[in-house]
Amino acid sequence: MSGKTVGILYPGYSAEDDYPRAEALLTDGSTLPLVHTEMREDAHRVDALLDIGGDDVLAEGARAVADKFGPLDAIVWACTSGSFVFGPDGAAEQVAALRSAAGVPASSTSFAFVQACQRLGVSSVALGATYPPDVAGRFVEFLAHHGITVLTVSARDIITAAEVGTLPGELVLDFAAAVAADAPQAQAVLLPDTALHTVGLLDALDARVGKPVLTANQVSMWQGLRLAGADIARPNLGTLFATTA
Repeated sequence: MSGKTVGILYPGYSAEDDYPRAEALLTDGSTLPLVHTEMREDAHRVDALLDIGGDDVLAEGARAVADKFGPLDAIVWACTSGSFVFGPDGAAEQVAALRSAAGVPASSTSFAFVQACQRLGVSSVALGATYPPDVAGRFVEFLAHHGITVLTVSARDIITAAEVGTLPGELVLDFAAAVAADAPQAQAVLLPDTALHTVGLLDALDARVGKPVLTANQVSMWQGLRLAGADIARPNLGTLFATTA
């Protein structure tokens, strides 16, 4: 299998270095070229999130990544809150508009979480959100719409993505373990913020928690590779990447 090219649209600056870190671990020559989309305000607040996920912003990002890196095999809007905040129908329309703008298969991190849960046979989860509770609640509703039950929510109430990006790895491990302890019957733990550095922790997260931990940057790149036709088992990227269809 020849390597595939998955364009990543990433809002602002926080944990974008997760993508080149993951790209170095891919075994088939696939690449994850990234462009930063416009973020007029860095805030985990509904109005700001609706703005960063606008169709015009994503269309401009799609043009930029193709112009800079050449033809794509798939594209992903790597932002969870900037997709689920539109609701299930709005998020689906957002992806459809991105697909039309890019001319290749497209998805967003919110749908990547749904597809990843389906791949692993997961229907009940514990949610560890960095967002304020009202924003986290919208993700709970989004997951419920797609048949995934959230048993417990831990919301850290961090307002900016930039602050989330500074959280150290040991804190992320401790947070995931605490989230899992609140709902031991959950089949997986979800950490839904792409501003959170997790790529260097994926195997450690699964080992620490004792069940799959799905993180935003992990599922985003997995979804993009899957849509691009590069759905193969890959080591060092957690339980999700170790499975195949």
